Amino acid sequence: MKKIKIGILREGKVPPDKRVPLLPEQCVQVMAQYPHVSIAVQPSDIRCIGNKEYADAGIPLQEDLSDYDILMGVKEVPIHLLIPNKTYTFFSHTLKKQPHNQKLLQTVLEKKITLIDYECLKDTKGNRILAFGRFAGIVGAYNAFLFYGVKYKLYDLKRAYECFDFEEMKEELDKVKIPNVKIILTGGGRVGNGAREILDYLKIRKVPCEYFLHKKFDEPVYTQLNSADYHIAKNQASFDREDFHKNPSKYECTFKQFLNKADILIAGAYWDPLAPKLFSNEDLKKNDFSIKMIADITCDINGSIPTTVKASTILEPVYDYNRSTFGLEAPFSNTDNITIMAVDNLPGEVPRDSSRDFGLQLINNVFPHLLTSDELKIVEKATIAQTGKLKPDFQYLNDYSIGG
Repeated sequence: MKKIKIGILREGKVPPDKRVPLLPEQCVQVMAQYPHVSIAVQPSDIRCIGNKEYADAGIPLQEDLSDYDILMGVKEVPIHLLIPNKTYTFFSHTLKKQPHNQKLLQTVLEKKITLIDYECLKDTKGNRILAFGRFAGIVGAYNAFLFYGVKYKLYDLKRAYECFDFEEMKEELDKVKIPNVKIILTGGGRVGNGAREILDYLKIRKVPCEYFLHKKFDEPVYTQLNSADYHIAKNQASFDREDFHKNPSKYECTFKQFLNKADILIAGAYWDPLAPKLFSNEDLKKNDFSIKMIADITCDINGSIPTTVKASTILEPVYDYNRSTFGLEAPFSNTDNITIMAVDNLPGEVPRDSSRDFGLQLINNVFPHLLTSDELKIVEKATIAQTGKLKPDFQYLNDYSIGG
């Protein structure tokens, strides 16, 4: 079998990301499972796993990876570091024609690079097989409670990135004394269910959607909403999940019924740009609008959550949105403002745990197709560009890739 050399890249995006695709012991496991594969790691003083940890596991540290076949990163690779004619795997964040990454895709094509995007790796039923979603949900929900506590001076928690791992985060959560708030969690995938781990750890009672809307409670409660709970078909037909994902513009959003029922919104549902937004700025002006904290884990700028007008960062994680002026203000400056948490790399706050989880998914779900035979075309269908040309499923990016 043909030899394959995998190089693990040093993360170069700013602000820096500490995650890795594979932990040292996982690299060892891959090479034992696939004898035709060798792995080297680019040295880094930033990543959560020290250079010595890789070296101690027998993984070579190598600055120059130009002789390697597959170059694996996590976040977008800086344009000036892209090596022509190589195969790259990372989250490119170009699928929705994100303006800030237009030049990245253009450079991929110019340099005749083959780009496999993690976000596009799906099984035969169309379900994603590789993601950091669980820990995005976990950290996003943790942050929702952390900053709600700060806003109303209820308790003090360590930031997630100050904790060694998820277990220490749980110890911090033991300090939470949550009042009788009502919480909405959207999404039932990896992100939503990761967030639910935090809600359940806090022993907050989950209630059905109809109860949430129409009953009063003397304890904190949450409801977990799926698309069918806040969308209806414009033609008054019954909600069809498959059709909704294929044709989101054919549906209307009914989320407004929740705007005066909740205190905290944790947004973990995937959003298609053709789908309706959850609410509008005009809705914010209404006296009975009750949501005061939004943890937007999806972090789609000007997307499903209109108040998410910019991404925040791990070091500056929140901002306030003025309900009257629609302007941004310093966090916690006015209790009538909505406090927005929209960190776009939440799993980076718990890099060891999220990297371990990601590496397991790579080993179990991706490498059997990437490193042997791709009979099911799992990798092929996730390849945005091959030797500098857009693949058929991604021709819709053509105008984006040649735009100015």
